[in-house]
Amino acid sequence: MRVGLVCPYSLDVPGGVQNHVKDLAEALLGLGHEVSVLAPSEHESGLPSYVVPAGGAVPVPFNGSVARLAFGPVAATRVRRWLKEGRFDVLHLHEPAAPSVSLLALWACDCPVVATFHSSNARSRAMSASKSILRPSLEKITARIAVSEYARSTLVQHMGGEPVIIPNGVYVDRFATAAVRDDWRGEGPTLAFVGRIDEPRKGLPLLLQAFPRIAERFPGTRLLVVGGGDEEAARRRVPGSLAQDVVFLGRVSDEEKASALRTADLYVAPNTGGESFGIVLIEAMAAGTPVLASDIPAFRRVLGEGEYGATFRNEDVDDLARAAISVLGDGEDRDARREAARVAVARYDWSSVAGRIVQVYETVVDTDRAGVR
Repeated sequence: MRVGLVCPYSLDVPGGVQNHVKDLAEALLGLGHEVSVLAPSEHESGLPSYVVPAGGAVPVPFNGSVARLAFGPVAATRVRRWLKEGRFDVLHLHEPAAPSVSLLALWACDCPVVATFHSSNARSRAMSASKSILRPSLEKITARIAVSEYARSTLVQHMGGEPVIIPNGVYVDRFATAAVRDDWRGEGPTLAFVGRIDEPRKGLPLLLQAFPRIAERFPGTRLLVVGGGDEEAARRRVPGSLAQDVVFLGRVSDEEKASALRTADLYVAPNTGGESFGIVLIEAMAAGTPVLASDIPAFRRVLGEGEYGATFRNEDVDDLARAAISVLGDGEDRDARREAARVAVARYDWSSVAGRIVQVYETVVDTDRAGVR
């Protein structure tokens, strides 16, 4: 099957949707399908061979983050050329409501369309305002996928439709077998955080506020911070006496991120909201690392309401510190949750997730050939 995947966000900046699209492309290629990915990118070198760059992107604030999107006549021309050359059996768009290349591809395509919706934002003014404009275009979509119940609710509330839920995927073995970096460990327990460090909803300031209490209880505790952003501003939040125990790794490769998670004794996700799923929780679980996360709905669901990981009250620094100390101090409970997580994470492996997506492709292609679309 010839599959065209479209990512609306720039591949130059790491993100959940970008990683999902690239991982899905690799999974589909592994199953013997022909795949081409169209996405914004400032750089054409260093991209996987299956990626076709759609040109540069501009930053647009969205859902508590900043999305880098590509729109306009230049992007539209590249989209049309890509569609013409690709002759796809099915077009798979991600976040087609975003004003970027996914929406441009939706307008220009004449083949069966599958769309995946990732965002969770019950009060999205942008989606509410654009509903009447987008609805005719969204009617071209043959099948809709939501990555979580929360993404599904956002879609149904703002755009209608009845999507099937297929979660984000993870290559479980890549995390389970990642190298442990002893040079990243401290004398005490090692914590890890992954996320854009100057994006408030990722919650790093909360963790940095709680860190001194954790380090007081467990001297020598080290915190690995993975992600791009203003490191100097973040460093200023760390007490001088603990500066050597907070290691900013910056943007790292996928292999290094997996190693950071595998090296840690506890992964902490202090995100304050705007999350529809929580793929990094799954990655930590796949790495065999205990998880402590804020009790936002999406995270509670991923963690099986506490069966696969511990939670603390969202935005409560004192409860974050208390919960971290409790998890680090109770090895029996920690090991029980880690084992439960190891079993549960198998459902998110791309070997399972990609197969479910291919079933959706086959359904829409068969429907189109039957002239039902």
